[in-house]
Amino acid sequence: MERRGYDLSECLSAMDPSGLSYEEWVSVGMALHAEGHACEEWDAWSRRDAARYHPGECEAKWRSFGSSPVEVTGGTIVQMARDRGWEPRGWTDDPGEALSWDMTEVSDDVDPAWIESVEVSEPADGAWDGAKDLTDYLNALFEPNEVVGYVTDVWQKDGKWMPKSGSYTMTAGEIIERLAKHKGDMGAAIGQPNEEAGAWIRFNPLDGSGVRNDNVVEFRYALVESDELEVDKQRGIIDEMELPVAALVHSGNKSLHAIVRVDARDLDEYRKRVDYLYKACERYGLKPDTQNKNPSRLSRMPGVWRNGQKQFLVATDIGRASWSEWQEWIESVNDDLPDPEPLSNVWDDLPELSEPLIDGVLRQGHKMLLAGPSKAGKSFALIELCVAIAEGAPWLGFDCTQGRVLYVNLELDRASCLHRFKDVYVASGIAPESLRNIDVWNLRGKSKPMDELAAPLIRRALKTRPIAIVIDPIYKVITGDENSADQMARFCNQFDRVCTEVGCAVIYCHHHSKGAQGGKRAMDRASGSGVFARDPDAQLDMIELELSDAIVKQQENDAVCQACADVLDTLGIAWREHIPYDDQVMESRMVKAARERTCPLGSREPDERLTRAIEAARAAARAQSAWRIEGTLREFPRFEPLNLWFRYPVHRKDENGILADIKTDANDWRGSGKDRRKKSPEERAEDRKNALTDAFKACSMDGRKAAVKDVAEFMERSEKTVRRYLKEHGGFWVEGSETGLK
Repeated sequence: MERRGYDLSECLSAMDPSGLSYEEWVSVGMALHAEGHACEEWDAWSRRDAARYHPGECEAKWRSFGSSPVEVTGGTIVQMARDRGWEPRGWTDDPGEALSWDMTEVSDDVDPAWIESVEVSEPADGAWDGAKDLTDYLNALFEPNEVVGYVTDVWQKDGKWMPKSGSYTMTAGEIIERLAKHKGDMGAAIGQPNEEAGAWIRFNPLDGSGVRNDNVVEFRYALVESDELEVDKQRGIIDEMELPVAALVHSGNKSLHAIVRVDARDLDEYRKRVDYLYKACERYGLKPDTQNKNPSRLSRMPGVWRNGQKQFLVATDIGRASWSEWQEWIESVNDDLPDPEPLSNVWDDLPELSEPLIDGVLRQGHKMLLAGPSKAGKSFALIELCVAIAEGAPWLGFDCTQGRVLYVNLELDRASCLHRFKDVYVASGIAPESLRNIDVWNLRGKSKPMDELAAPLIRRALKTRPIAIVIDPIYKVITGDENSADQMARFCNQFDRVCTEVGCAVIYCHHHSKGAQGGKRAMDRASGSGVFARDPDAQLDMIELELSDAIVKQQENDAVCQACADVLDTLGIAWREHIPYDDQVMESRMVKAARERTCPLGSREPDERLTRAIEAARAAARAQSAWRIEGTLREFPRFEPLNLWFRYPVHRKDENGILADIKTDANDWRGSGKDRRKKSPEERAEDRKNALTDAFKACSMDGRKAAVKDVAEFMERSEKTVRRYLKEHGGFWVEGSETGLK
């Protein structure tokens, strides 16, 4: 009886029908019916709930199944079992899934053969006091006023003794008093156990209304039971692990029942801690029965006979004193850290260094951070890098290794992102010959914190094996407070995990903190904790250069001259030998010469293509910005600061060195506090006017209007302050969320 590889019989065994609602019980029947099983299977399972079982009810319900439009399949049973703690052995949702609850991975399981056995001796008949065992057990696990569930009544199924729902209204104190009153007579105190079947007890306190998980009032203990090893070996492993065991009971058969302190606040934390506990036990060779995960689960009661064997109390209060103490200890001894190695062992045979991904900047399998302010074109720079890696082309002058790259888009809508890739290809002049090397994962509106995103990212990356993963931007996936060093260290560890499990480089971008950046070291400009700067193997930091009027004019001059030359070449006009070189590099003379040569016969007006090209060149030159990239590198010598022009949509190196002499310590238009105090009110107003004009140009897509919030973000001012500047300037109109030129 299987469903998609799951044994539905095993799933049913993991569920106690007495712990299900009526609707859940019916769903089990409908699922079995849908999967083609017999009504007898549902009926036999339902008999375990002796209090609610009625002969013939299953058969009557069964005949009505199949007519409902709602599909209930075997998957329903699987999910119900998993919700109650069941898992198929050796199976997980995801081969790349990390252990629950931040458990440290262990590189190798512990071989139980190396763990010494500890003898577990059955008490002699004359020396054994069953009532004392049960009393000591209750005192170890419960407060006197806490309700205890136990079972002494049984029924048979296929020759096997099965527990009924039992008692769940007496307190631990009342049971202990009854045992004392009846001088150890178990039958008189709690009901006569069946000496062939034994008896059971629930190890967490209940509310007195039932025996489901909902009736558990304190998620204090979990059951660890395994019958795959000899009992003495089980005890040896329990001692070796220093499990915080409140009570250890011999089952009267092949296993020990360890009642382990987990001290969970609620059911959700209980499940996480039990998963953690079971995985730890498995690594020591003690494979717990996963059907025992429920907090309302029955365990063997000490102090009674079972088929000629004693169910007896082995020990109480052994191992670590609490869950937290044990967890700290188990992680300290079971880490995945390598052992130290003598340098002499590798001196003559050093391991090969990873090959460069970005020559002189980043090695394959390492991490890189690109930091900068808003409007620096960081996303375009990363798209340019993706194109360079895919095509094996240089990036900002650095050679790149060719290979596959995965771009994780967290900010742009899908269409905008894909258009940007094409725009970058066209503007950079790179032929799209290796588009299959670029995969784009669009997650805008669907992203998760990085600790949740890492596993699905790794799964997808393992299918294509990229040599680089680019995450843009990381503020969308930050887990915790970006100013907290320990939280950001854990966040950055997720990038290490991706690097290690996929075997690729991880490249990501982050924004600058607020305020002037020119006086800071490059590695200290990124917003948040200093972990951002110190964690990656390479950090590239972008800072804007303030252009003088002379440089802006020169750029406009060069752009217009080049536009004229391009139009003349397009029209097939021979001009170079006829226009003196000095005229070719002077805007007014080049425009005049181009106009003369493009005027149609009989007309004084030049070709309209020339007019459009000149206007476009001027607008682009005025809109472009200048940037300096400084590198903080772990694997390579520091390179000289790289000066760039950003003319939408690509960055280009400053080939003629015009930006080299610009200082960055004064690039912020507001200047230092000392500088501001020296300026007159008129000078400060002029600074505000110039800064506002520059911000408007940078944020305006059509040259006529821009969003107020974009201008505010560019100036690193509040919208309220920018609106005041706009009113002060007088050359702008403001309507709603937009501003434009009057």
